Amino acid sequence: MKATLVSALLVLLCASTAWPYEEIEVRDGGTITGKVRMTEGKPVSKAYNLITFPDPVYCGRISTGTGWRILDEFSVSPDRGLKDTVVLLIDARKGKPFEFVPPTIEARDCRFLPFVSVVKDRAEVRVVNMDPVFHDIQAYETSELGPRVLFNTPLPMNPKHVRDAGSESHEHLAGQPMIEVIKLTKNRRFFVMQCGFHAYMESWGFAVDNPYYMVTDKEGEFSLSDVPAGEYTLVAWHPGVGTMLEKKVSVSAKKTLQIDFTFESPKGRRSVHEIAENPRFGLEALGKSLEIPATLQLQTP
Repeated sequence: MKATLVSALLVLLCASTAWPYEEIEVRDGGTITGKVRMTEGKPVSKAYNLITFPDPVYCGRISTGTGWRILDEFSVSPDRGLKDTVVLLIDARKGKPFEFVPPTIEARDCRFLPFVSVVKDRAEVRVVNMDPVFHDIQAYETSELGPRVLFNTPLPMNPKHVRDAGSESHEHLAGQPMIEVIKLTKNRRFFVMQCGFHAYMESWGFAVDNPYYMVTDKEGEFSLSDVPAGEYTLVAWHPGVGTMLEKKVSVSAKKTLQIDFTFESPKGRRSVHEIAENPRFGLEALGKSLEIPATLQLQTP
Protein backbone atom coordinates (compact mmCIF):
# COMPACT_ATOMS: atom_id res chain seq x y z
CA MET A 1 0.00 0.00 0.00
CA LYS A 2 1.38 3.36 -0.97
CA ALA A 3 0.20 5.49 1.93
CA THR A 4 1.22 8.72 0.24
CA LEU A 5 -1.59 8.29 -2.27
CA VAL A 6 -4.24 8.47 0.41
CA SER A 7 -2.71 10.39 3.32
CA ALA A 8 -4.13 13.72 2.13
CA LEU A 9 -7.71 12.47 2.09
CA LEU A 10 -8.53 12.11 5.76
CA VAL A 11 -12.14 13.25 5.79
CA LEU A 12 -14.85 11.50 7.80
CA LEU A 13 -18.44 11.90 6.64
CA CYS A 14 -21.76 11.10 8.20
CA ALA A 15 -22.41 7.37 8.53
CA SER A 16 -24.10 6.04 5.42
CA THR A 17 -26.34 3.87 7.61
CA ALA A 18 -27.43 6.72 9.92
CA TRP A 19 -31.02 6.42 8.69
CA PRO A 20 -33.00 4.38 6.16
CA TYR A 21 -34.05 6.05 2.93
CA GLU A 22 -37.80 6.14 2.30
CA GLU A 23 -39.14 6.07 -1.25
CA ILE A 24 -42.17 8.29 -1.76
CA GLU A 25 -44.10 9.78 -4.64
CA VAL A 26 -42.55 13.18 -5.31
CA ARG A 27 -45.00 15.77 -6.57
CA ASP A 28 -43.91 19.29 -7.45
CA GLY A 29 -40.27 18.51 -6.67
CA GLY A 30 -37.54 21.06 -7.11
CA THR A 31 -34.25 20.93 -8.99
CA ILE A 32 -30.71 21.79 -7.96
CA THR A 33 -28.28 22.63 -10.74
CA GLY A 34 -24.79 24.02 -10.61
CA LYS A 35 -21.17 23.92 -11.57
CA VAL A 36 -18.03 22.86 -9.73
CA ARG A 37 -14.87 24.80 -10.50
CA MET A 38 -11.23 24.76 -9.44
CA THR A 39 -9.18 27.93 -9.05
CA GLU A 40 -6.29 28.82 -11.35
CA GLY A 41 -2.94 27.13 -10.83
CA LYS A 42 -2.25 23.65 -12.15
CA PRO A 43 -1.45 21.19 -9.33
CA VAL A 44 1.90 19.42 -9.46
CA SER A 45 1.36 16.20 -11.36
CA LYS A 46 1.98 12.81 -9.82
CA ALA A 47 4.36 11.00 -12.17
CA TYR A 48 5.73 7.47 -12.20
CA ASN A 49 8.93 6.17 -13.76
CA LEU A 50 7.77 3.47 -16.16
CA ILE A 51 10.89 1.31 -15.95
CA THR A 52 10.25 0.67 -12.26
CA PHE A 53 6.97 -1.11 -13.07
CA PRO A 54 6.03 -4.07 -15.32
CA ASP A 55 4.96 -3.57 -18.94
CA PRO A 56 6.70 -0.20 -19.49
CA VAL A 57 6.30 -0.23 -23.27
CA TYR A 58 2.61 -1.14 -23.42
CA CYS A 59 1.63 1.09 -20.50
CA GLY A 60 3.90 3.81 -21.91
CA ARG A 61 1.50 4.23 -24.82
CA ILE A 62 0.12 6.93 -22.51
CA SER A 63 3.20 8.78 -21.24
CA THR A 64 5.52 11.73 -21.66
CA GLY A 65 7.48 9.79 -24.28
CA THR A 66 10.55 10.10 -22.03
CA GLY A 67 9.77 7.22 -19.68
CA TRP A 68 7.26 8.85 -17.32
CA ARG A 69 3.57 8.12 -16.81
CA ILE A 70 1.44 10.92 -15.32
CA LEU A 71 -1.62 10.21 -13.19
CA ASP A 72 -4.32 12.36 -14.76
CA GLU A 73 -6.29 13.37 -11.64
CA PHE A 74 -7.78 16.67 -12.77
CA SER A 75 -9.88 17.23 -15.85
CA VAL A 76 -10.63 20.96 -16.05
CA SER A 77 -12.63 22.73 -18.77
CA PRO A 78 -11.55 26.10 -20.25
CA ASP A 79 -13.74 27.96 -17.73
CA ARG A 80 -12.29 25.89 -14.84
CA GLY A 81 -15.16 23.39 -14.57
CA LEU A 82 -13.95 20.33 -12.63
CA LYS A 83 -14.94 16.90 -13.89
CA ASP A 84 -15.30 13.80 -11.63
CA THR A 85 -16.64 15.63 -8.58
CA VAL A 86 -19.32 13.81 -6.60
CA VAL A 87 -22.19 16.15 -5.64
CA LEU A 88 -24.68 14.74 -3.15
CA LEU A 89 -27.58 15.73 -0.91
CA ILE A 90 -26.05 14.00 2.06
CA ASP A 91 -29.07 14.22 4.35
CA ALA A 92 -31.93 13.38 1.96
CA ARG A 93 -34.04 10.91 3.96
CA LYS A 94 -36.90 10.43 1.53
CA GLY A 95 -37.74 11.08 -2.08
CA LYS A 96 -37.82 9.48 -5.51
CA PRO A 97 -37.04 5.76 -6.02
CA PHE A 98 -33.45 4.77 -5.37
CA GLU A 99 -32.65 2.41 -8.24
CA PHE A 100 -28.94 1.79 -7.91
CA VAL A 101 -27.00 0.03 -10.69
CA PRO A 102 -23.64 -1.39 -9.53
CA PRO A 103 -20.77 0.24 -11.45
CA THR A 104 -18.35 -1.44 -13.83
CA ILE A 105 -14.75 -0.23 -13.78
CA GLU A 106 -12.49 -1.09 -16.71
CA ALA A 107 -8.74 -1.52 -16.68
CA ARG A 108 -8.02 -0.07 -20.12
CA ASP A 109 -4.67 1.15 -21.45
CA CYS A 110 -3.20 0.78 -17.93
CA ARG A 111 -5.70 3.11 -16.30
CA PHE A 112 -8.95 2.57 -14.45
CA LEU A 113 -12.03 4.07 -16.10
CA PRO A 114 -13.90 5.90 -14.77
CA PHE A 115 -11.57 7.70 -12.37
CA VAL A 116 -14.45 8.25 -9.92
CA SER A 117 -17.37 5.86 -9.44
CA VAL A 118 -20.42 6.02 -7.22
CA VAL A 119 -20.97 2.86 -5.19
CA LYS A 120 -23.37 1.64 -2.53
CA ASP A 121 -22.31 0.07 0.73
CA ARG A 122 -23.04 -3.69 0.81
CA ALA A 123 -23.54 -3.67 -2.96
CA GLU A 124 -21.35 -5.05 -5.75
CA VAL A 125 -18.68 -3.41 -7.84
CA ARG A 126 -17.44 -5.06 -11.05
CA VAL A 127 -13.90 -4.68 -12.42
CA VAL A 128 -12.87 -5.95 -15.86
CA ASN A 129 -9.42 -6.14 -17.45
CA MET A 130 -9.51 -5.03 -21.09
CA ASP A 131 -5.71 -4.95 -21.48
CA PRO A 132 -3.27 -7.56 -22.86
CA VAL A 133 -1.33 -7.39 -19.57
CA PHE A 134 -2.07 -8.60 -16.06
CA HIS A 135 -3.34 -6.29 -13.33
CA ASP A 136 -3.74 -6.75 -9.57
CA ILE A 137 -6.57 -5.01 -7.76
CA GLN A 138 -6.02 -3.50 -4.32
CA ALA A 139 -8.77 -1.45 -2.68
CA TYR A 140 -8.49 0.47 0.60
CA GLU A 141 -10.96 2.58 2.53
CA THR A 142 -9.35 5.65 4.07
CA SER A 143 -9.73 8.00 7.05
CA GLU A 144 -7.51 9.51 9.75
CA LEU A 145 -7.74 6.13 11.46
CA GLY A 146 -5.67 4.72 8.63
CA PRO A 147 -6.38 2.51 5.61
CA ARG A 148 -8.23 -0.79 5.72
CA VAL A 149 -8.14 -3.40 2.95
CA LEU A 150 -11.47 -3.96 1.20
CA PHE A 151 -10.20 -6.49 -1.31
CA ASN A 152 -6.99 -7.59 -2.99
CA THR A 153 -7.19 -9.92 -5.96
CA PRO A 154 -5.57 -10.56 -9.36
CA LEU A 155 -7.38 -9.27 -12.43
CA PRO A 156 -6.64 -11.73 -15.25
CA MET A 157 -6.40 -10.81 -18.90
CA ASN A 158 -8.44 -12.39 -21.65
CA PRO A 159 -6.68 -15.64 -22.72
CA LYS A 160 -7.11 -14.68 -26.39
CA HIS A 161 -4.85 -11.65 -25.96
CA VAL A 162 -1.36 -11.85 -27.43
CA ARG A 163 1.21 -12.23 -24.67
CA ASP A 164 3.84 -9.88 -26.09
CA ALA A 165 2.12 -6.50 -25.84
CA GLY A 166 4.09 -3.64 -27.37
CA SER A 167 3.58 0.04 -28.02
CA GLU A 168 1.34 -0.63 -31.03
CA SER A 169 -0.94 -3.06 -29.16
CA HIS A 170 -4.43 -1.66 -29.04
CA GLU A 171 -6.87 -4.58 -29.01
CA HIS A 172 -9.13 -4.65 -25.96
CA LEU A 173 -10.76 -7.92 -24.92
CA ALA A 174 -12.66 -8.40 -21.67
CA GLY A 175 -11.11 -10.80 -19.19
CA GLN A 176 -12.98 -12.66 -16.47
CA PRO A 177 -14.70 -9.94 -14.40
CA MET A 178 -13.87 -9.53 -10.74
CA ILE A 179 -16.99 -8.94 -8.66
CA GLU A 180 -16.61 -7.71 -5.08
CA VAL A 181 -19.07 -6.50 -2.46
CA ILE A 182 -18.20 -3.15 -0.90
CA LYS A 183 -18.26 -3.36 2.90
CA LEU A 184 -17.26 -0.03 4.39
CA THR A 185 -16.56 0.60 8.06
CA LYS A 186 -19.07 2.84 9.82
CA ASN A 187 -18.51 6.55 9.12
CA ARG A 188 -16.45 5.92 5.98
CA ARG A 189 -17.74 6.71 2.52
CA PHE A 190 -14.88 6.50 0.06
CA PHE A 191 -12.06 4.21 -0.98
CA VAL A 192 -9.16 4.14 -3.39
CA MET A 193 -8.43 1.31 -5.81
CA GLN A 194 -4.94 0.77 -7.22
CA CYS A 195 -3.11 -1.77 -9.31
CA GLY A 196 -0.44 -3.66 -7.38
CA PHE A 197 1.64 -3.93 -10.56
CA HIS A 198 1.14 -0.43 -11.97
CA ALA A 199 0.95 2.20 -9.21
CA TYR A 200 -0.21 4.93 -11.61
CA MET A 201 -3.49 3.05 -12.08
CA GLU A 202 -5.83 4.64 -9.55
CA SER A 203 -9.59 4.95 -9.17
CA TRP A 204 -11.89 6.18 -6.40
CA GLY A 205 -15.27 5.06 -5.13
CA PHE A 206 -17.76 7.16 -3.16
CA ALA A 207 -20.68 5.48 -1.36
CA VAL A 208 -24.16 7.03 -1.57
CA ASP A 209 -27.35 6.13 0.29
CA ASN A 210 -29.94 8.10 -1.68
CA PRO A 211 -30.56 8.89 -5.36
CA TYR A 212 -29.77 12.60 -5.13
CA TYR A 213 -26.21 12.52 -6.43
CA MET A 214 -24.26 13.10 -9.61
CA VAL A 215 -20.66 12.96 -10.78
CA THR A 216 -19.92 16.19 -12.64
CA ASP A 217 -19.48 16.03 -16.40
CA LYS A 218 -16.53 17.35 -18.42
CA GLU A 219 -17.83 20.92 -17.94
CA GLY A 220 -18.06 20.47 -14.17
CA GLU A 221 -21.85 20.66 -14.25
CA PHE A 222 -24.46 18.72 -12.29
CA SER A 223 -28.25 18.56 -11.88
CA LEU A 224 -30.38 16.89 -9.21
CA SER A 225 -34.10 16.64 -10.02
CA ASP A 226 -37.34 15.68 -8.25
CA VAL A 227 -36.09 16.86 -4.88
CA PRO A 228 -38.86 17.17 -2.26
CA ALA A 229 -39.20 20.70 -0.93
CA GLY A 230 -37.15 21.17 2.23
CA GLU A 231 -33.83 22.02 3.82
CA TYR A 232 -30.73 19.98 2.90
CA THR A 233 -26.95 19.84 3.01
CA LEU A 234 -25.34 19.70 -0.43
CA VAL A 235 -21.74 18.45 -0.52
CA ALA A 236 -19.07 18.29 -3.23
CA TRP A 237 -16.07 15.95 -3.11
CA HIS A 238 -13.14 15.36 -5.46
CA PRO A 239 -10.40 12.86 -4.53
CA GLY A 240 -7.52 14.98 -5.81
CA VAL A 241 -8.36 18.03 -3.72
CA GLY A 242 -8.40 16.53 -0.23
CA THR A 243 -11.24 18.66 1.14
CA MET A 244 -15.01 18.54 1.03
CA LEU A 245 -17.25 21.53 0.44
CA GLU A 246 -20.79 21.81 1.75
CA LYS A 247 -23.64 24.29 1.53
CA LYS A 248 -27.02 24.49 3.21
CA VAL A 249 -29.75 24.69 0.58
CA SER A 250 -33.49 25.33 0.64
CA VAL A 251 -35.46 23.61 -2.12
CA SER A 252 -38.87 24.96 -3.12
CA ALA A 253 -41.59 23.13 -5.04
CA LYS A 254 -41.27 23.40 -8.82
CA LYS A 255 -38.31 25.78 -8.48
CA THR A 256 -34.76 25.46 -9.78
CA LEU A 257 -31.95 26.35 -7.44
CA GLN A 258 -28.48 27.27 -8.74
CA ILE A 259 -25.62 26.24 -6.45
CA ASP A 260 -21.95 26.46 -7.44
CA PHE A 261 -18.80 25.21 -5.71
CA THR A 262 -15.17 26.29 -6.10
CA PHE A 263 -12.24 24.18 -4.93
CA GLU A 264 -8.83 25.67 -4.26
CA SER A 265 -6.22 24.19 -6.57
CA PRO A 266 -3.75 22.09 -4.52
CA LYS A 267 -0.41 23.83 -4.06
CA GLY A 268 3.14 22.61 -3.51
CA ARG A 269 4.48 19.10 -3.37
CA ARG A 270 1.69 16.54 -3.22
CA SER A 271 3.46 13.21 -3.55
CA VAL A 272 6.84 11.49 -3.61
CA HIS A 273 5.97 10.61 -7.20
CA GLU A 274 7.13 13.53 -9.31
CA ILE A 275 9.23 13.79 -12.45
CA ALA A 276 12.91 14.03 -11.59
CA GLU A 277 15.87 13.82 -13.92
CA ASN A 278 17.94 10.93 -12.58
CA PRO A 279 20.13 8.92 -15.00
CA ARG A 280 20.01 5.95 -12.63
CA PHE A 281 16.34 5.62 -13.47
CA GLY A 282 16.47 6.46 -17.16
CA LEU A 283 15.71 4.03 -19.96
CA GLU A 284 19.40 3.14 -20.17
CA ALA A 285 19.17 1.67 -16.68
CA LEU A 286 17.65 -1.45 -18.24
CA GLY A 287 20.96 -2.15 -19.91
CA LYS A 288 19.54 -2.30 -23.41
CA SER A 289 18.20 -0.04 -26.08
CA LEU A 290 14.57 0.72 -25.29
CA GLU A 291 12.07 3.26 -26.53
CA ILE A 292 8.73 4.03 -24.94
CA PRO A 293 6.76 5.89 -27.61
CA ALA A 294 3.52 7.56 -26.53
CA THR A 295 1.43 6.12 -29.36
CA LEU A 296 -1.94 6.67 -27.67
CA GLN A 297 -1.53 9.89 -25.66
CA LEU A 298 1.46 12.20 -25.23
CA GLN A 299 1.31 13.61 -21.71
CA THR A 300 2.76 16.90 -20.52
CA PRO A 301 3.51 17.68 -16.84
